This record gives sequence, C-alpha cells and structure tokens, in this order.
Amino acid sequence: MKDIQPLGVNQIYRRCPEEQLDFETTESLQPLDEPVGQSRLLKAMQFGTDIDNHGFNLFVLGPRGVDRHALVRDFLERRTVHAPAPADWCYVHNFSEPNAPRALRLKAGDGRRLRKDLEDFIEELRTGVAAVFESEEYQSRMQDIQGEFEQRQQKGLSDIGEQARAAGIALISTPGGYTLAPLRDGEVLDPEEYEKLPEDERQRIEAKVAELQKKLQQEVQRVPALRKEMRRRVRELNEEMILFALGGPIRELKEHWSHEPDITAHVDRIREDVVENAEALRGRRGSGPPEEFLERFRVNLLVDNAETRGAPVIYEDLPTHNHLVGRIEHQMRDGALYTNVSMIRAGALHRANGGYLILDARRILSHPMAWESLKRVLYSGNIRIESLERVYGLVGTTSLQPENIPVSIKVILVGERRLYYLLAHYDPDFLDLFKVEADFADRIERSDDQTMKYARMLATLARQTDAPPLDRSAVARLIEHASRLADDQQKLTANDRVMRDVLTEAGYWAGTLDSDIVTAEHVQRAIDERNERAGRLREVSLEQIGRGTVMISTSGTSLAQVNALSVIQVGDLRFGRPSRITATARPGNGQVVDIEREVKLGGPIHSKGVLILSRFIASCYAPGNELSLSASLVFEQTYGEVDGDSASLAETCALLSAIAETPLSQAFAVTGSINQHGQVQAVGGINEKIEGFFDVCQQAGELDGQGVLVPNTNVEHLMVKAEVRAAVAEDRFHIYSVATVDEAIALLTGLTPGEPGKEGRFPENSFNRRVADRLKTFARIARKTRSPGGNNRKGNGEKS
Repeated sequence: MKDIQPLGVNQIYRRCPEEQLDFETTESLQPLDEPVGQSRLLKAMQFGTDIDNHGFNLFVLGPRGVDRHALVRDFLERRTVHAPAPADWCYVHNFSEPNAPRALRLKAGDGRRLRKDLEDFIEELRTGVAAVFESEEYQSRMQDIQGEFEQRQQKGLSDIGEQARAAGIALISTPGGYTLAPLRDGEVLDPEEYEKLPEDERQRIEAKVAELQKKLQQEVQRVPALRKEMRRRVRELNEEMILFALGGPIRELKEHWSHEPDITAHVDRIREDVVENAEALRGRRGSGPPEEFLERFRVNLLVDNAETRGAPVIYEDLPTHNHLVGRIEHQMRDGALYTNVSMIRAGALHRANGGYLILDARRILSHPMAWESLKRVLYSGNIRIESLERVYGLVGTTSLQPENIPVSIKVILVGERRLYYLLAHYDPDFLDLFKVEADFADRIERSDDQTMKYARMLATLARQTDAPPLDRSAVARLIEHASRLADDQQKLTANDRVMRDVLTEAGYWAGTLDSDIVTAEHVQRAIDERNERAGRLREVSLEQIGRGTVMISTSGTSLAQVNALSVIQVGDLRFGRPSRITATARPGNGQVVDIEREVKLGGPIHSKGVLILSRFIASCYAPGNELSLSASLVFEQTYGEVDGDSASLAETCALLSAIAETPLSQAFAVTGSINQHGQVQAVGGINEKIEGFFDVCQQAGELDGQGVLVPNTNVEHLMVKAEVRAAVAEDRFHIYSVATVDEAIALLTGLTPGEPGKEGRFPENSFNRRVADRLKTFARIARKTRSPGGNNRKGNGEKS
C-alpha cells in the first residue's frame, strides 16, 4: 500500500483570488435582475406563467433561507409590467332580489367613475328631492288635491245635512262620527220632549232618521275610497315631481354609460325604484330621503385597478378563508345584526384576479379550510363570498349572497420540498391544480462566470440593505463563505438570507470603524460575531470534554477505542463534536450487537451501518466459513438518539482493533461511512467535524500531529476555518483522506493492513492477518463449545 500523505492547505480550502474580480468596489457593478444559477427555476416559471390552460398553477419549492417570495415577486413584476390592467369589479344593490347583490365588471378605472357618478346622483336625491317638496308649485298642487277631496267629502255631507234640516232633523258632528237628532224651532229636542210628541210624529221622524242614516252610512263608506284616490293622486304628484327633478341626472347617467349595457340597465332599475319609493324619498315632513334608504343606490367598488400598472401581483401573508375569498361585514343596529351591499369586502383572489397570487404553502395549510376554499375557487373558476359558518351549515340566519365573480388567475404556492411531496402524495386534487413544479437550486456552480454574477448579487444585496459598497477583498471572502455554507469547493450557496445577514452585519462593523467601504476584515468580524453569539452550546460541549466529564483522548493509543465525529445543529449553527466509540469481541455466532439499537437509541440508518460493517467483516475475513464472533459497539456517554451512518468507518476500526487486539492511535478522529466492500463513502458536515476535533485537541494542549481521517470523496467539500489551515500549514495538525478501511487502519495502527494472497491468506505480521487468525481462534472455540463433549452452557453472553 502506498504511503498516505496528509492533505495540503490548498486541498482543504479553495480561495477566491481577488485578481479574478474585475472591479474595485461593488458600487461599479450593475444590479442583478435574475437569481444566480436558477435557470431551471426560471424556465419553469416562464412556462407556468405563459400557459393559460386550467390547472397549470405553480408550486415553487426550495430550501429555507432562500428568499423565495421576493424572488418570485420580482420575476412576476418584471413579466407583468407591460400587461394590460385587469377589470374593476363592483357590487350593486339587486332591486329584484335584495339579498343577492349583483356584480358588475368594468374597465380599469371605470369603477371609480361609476362610484362618483352615483354618489353625485345620491346627492341630487338628497338635495333635489327636498327642494322639490318645498317648492311653491308642489305645495300649490298638493293643496289643490287636498282641497278637491275635502270638498268632495264635504259636499256629500252637506247634501245629507240639507235633506235632514228640511225634514226637521239635525246632522250633528261628534268625536265618534255623525249622528241625527229631531229639531223644533231650530233646537235639538231632548229625550223627554221627544217622548211627548205624538206617536205618528215620532214614527215619521224615526223613518226619516233611518233613511238619512242609510245615506249617511253610504257617504261615510265613500271616505276610504276618496282617501285612497287622494293618496294615489298624491303619489302620482310625488312621482311626477321626482321624475321632473331627477329626469335630467338619470338621463345623463344613461348617456354617459351607454357603452355599458349592464350599467344602463342598473340605472333603469334605480329610476323604477325611485318612482316606487317616492314617499320614502320624501321622508318625514318632507325632510328628504333617509340615509338608510340611499345606501341601496351606492356602488361598492370591490376591486379598484385604476392605478394598477400591468397585471396585479398580490402576496397574501395571512391566507385565511376570509382573506382569500372575501367577507361580508355586519353592524349592530337596534340590537340586531345588519348588513348591506356596501359591507362586502374583497379577498386576495379578487385583488389578484387577472394576475398572480403568491401564497405561502405552510401558512395556507395551517388555517382552517383555507386550502379547501382555494381549491374550490380554482376548480369552479368563480369566487363565492360566503362565511365558513354558512359553507358548513353552522348557522341558519339569512345574510347576503353576492353574485359569484368569475376568476382568471395564476396561483403560485411557495413552500418547502417536503410540503410539495406530501401534498402530491396525500391530496388527490393537488397535481390537478398545480401542474408546474419550479424548484430552487440549493447550490450554484462556482465557475468564473458564476463568481462574477455572485458578486453582482452581493452588490444588489448591499444596495437593498443600505450597506456600504464592498471592496474586492470583502466579495472574495463572502464567496469563500458561500462555498463553506454550501459544503463544497465547487459550489456556492443559494441561501441569500444568510448572505444578506452577513453582509448587513459587515456593513455595521464597517460603520463602527468609520469606514465607507466593507472589507474582508469586516466580513470576517461579522462571521466570527455570528458564531460567537450562537456558540454557547459549543462552548459547553468543549468545557465538558476539557474537564474530563466527557472522556475524549487526543494522544496515546487504546485498544478497541476510537474517536468518532458527529454534527450538532442548533438553529442556524452547526458544530462538530467528537464521541468515543468502543467495541468488544469474543467467540460467538456471528452477531454484532448495536447497543444503541438495543436500548432504542439508535436510528434506522445507524442500524443499517452496523449491519453493513458486520457483513463486511464476514466477507473479508471469513469468506468461506461461518463468522464465529460475538461483538458489541456503543457510543460512550451519549444519552439521546444516535442516527446516521457516518460513524460506520470508526465503528469498523474499533471492532477490528478489538478482534486483532491491536491498539488504535487516539490522536486521530475518524468519520465516514462504508459499504460491504470496505470502501469509504462521503458524509455530511465534514468541515464542522474537523473543526470540532481540532478545537478539542487545541484545548487539550499544544497540537502535536493530531488529525482527522475523512473520506477521499469528501476532499472537494473541505472549506475549513483559518486556524485549522494555519495548523495544517505548520504541520501541527493533519487531515488524511482515505478510500478504504485498510487505509484507515494503516493510519490508526501504523501497521500494514495486508492484501490476501492467492490462497486467500493475509501476509504474516499484517493487521488483517491478526484479525483473520483471531477469528479462526474464535471459530475453534465455538466448535469446541458446540461439540458433544464441549461446554454448551447458556449464560455466557450467547443467545440460544
């Protein structure tokens, strides 16, 4: 096996040379219009916004940290700036069905004009009607009507009175009506005098009274008919006067809106309603129409696009049912709830009609029934304003039922990939309604061309955050940091939120030093301060190791013991932490016990890694025989769940050390997963793991050749911090890349692993020969134990 050399400084960090950046400060760079490295996303969004077919709405999916909403909005606003503004929508009173307001569609800007025209008409009603009813002409004609009917009523009574006087009978008016009484010498006879009259005289009087009483009754019965006719004449007069007063305004309205048949039809209905309700318009004692009555003539301008330039792009940050489809408000009047057409309120779907509606997928799913309401609108193509209580029959009270408004809209949901896949799997409607998947790239290629685009993106972020311009050194440091965040020397992170935050903080530190330019020192200060603020748990972990509470060795050798590496993430901070793995080995039936799994602290991926390493050992060291081994593996001093397979290389080394009875160097930490052929595979969090062990070694004392073994396929992911690079350059700390278990064993033991010969035997004095010989010993012991005369007792740790 060839000698394994530690990695050089240039292999563990990719610098961004300042000479690659062809500018002095970002002030000279043009702003970036489109996101860097998102060509797939932009093509998907272009397609999704161009196609008009039903169901081709978009789901923009990507990781947290990318400002997806702002990027989507910027893209849409650039696309729609030259599009025509959509129509205005109004609700007006429905005179034939008052509980079902009618929807009117108007050209953009016409809604305001119609609202003003009808407000002017209402003012004419308010002032003109009162003036008409107070005019001399109206008063004169009203007096004529009243005089005529009073005269007709009095004439009939006068005729009866004259007939009564001619017959010696008086017609007397009383509070209860009219009565008849006999007269003598012009005086009404009292009952005693009447009784003294002769019988034939009394009969004559009574017969005449009965005749007159009948006529009187007939005349009284004519009074309601006369009053009804008078009311009709008064109503006709009122209508005539109102039409005279409002004929001009109504005619002007119809002429002005002659190009809109729906509006002229509505004006005709207004005229009919005004005529039918002339008395109500007059009000009490001619005071004019009451405000409650005038409400029916007002226009509720639901959607006003008078100032909209291009198609609307609406982002609804609180996508509840009411905020999406609108609502009907109520007021308390005289102890009861009251509403009318003016209390109908638009939702986000109304405002975005004819354009684009951006919604956060997680938020809409978190609000009761909002998701179902959105799907119902997209399926039906109509917006129905109705409360959830009415939709689900929870209330029985009557309310307004506004006419549905047809909708033409593109909905863009923005969410995480997990939400997209869950909806696609569990919601049968989802893929019918959201057919276009627009996926944000997590990482961007770090090429020369992309580097300059990234610099322009940083310049754009600086302007957006009001940070000072960046010089070349600051941009270079930010690009290197973007590679670190991407965990890849060949990539840059697309997480613009973190980059914006770092840039903003760097601008702050530049300001504290009265600098007009952000330099690399300010960027580094911002990065260090961010790590310091979030570093409490990392410091606690280091303190526990430094005080010996958590046992980690960084020097010497130990049998069946190795330093493994894991990553702990708290919020946005990730840090590496070494853990001790120990192993035991004895004769047995080929079982490797994963203690973490046995106590239900091991996750499935970790358990898979243990099974893989056990099969590797069996195929490598006992390919033609039964593996006679009873082994155990454990993460010492861990009290939470352990998952992932990144420790399987370290576990393999610890177990082989236990079998071969050969100690391992504790100056190294090991990370990497393995397959069944003993090849080492890449793992995540490689930089944090290296730095975590480096910090532990540095805390323990002077660095003296300690290091970390990493998978060979992880080398291009290395972007370690400056302290580690300095120690590597000074040969005080080493990072080795390994491709196989044998290479790791060679570094940890200092022994040659050994390759099997033609007969399958490993060379003498090689590490693998020690493992193979010990396993043969285990096999002999196992056969002897299972033989008829052997010890087959249970209780020796074996399972029967």
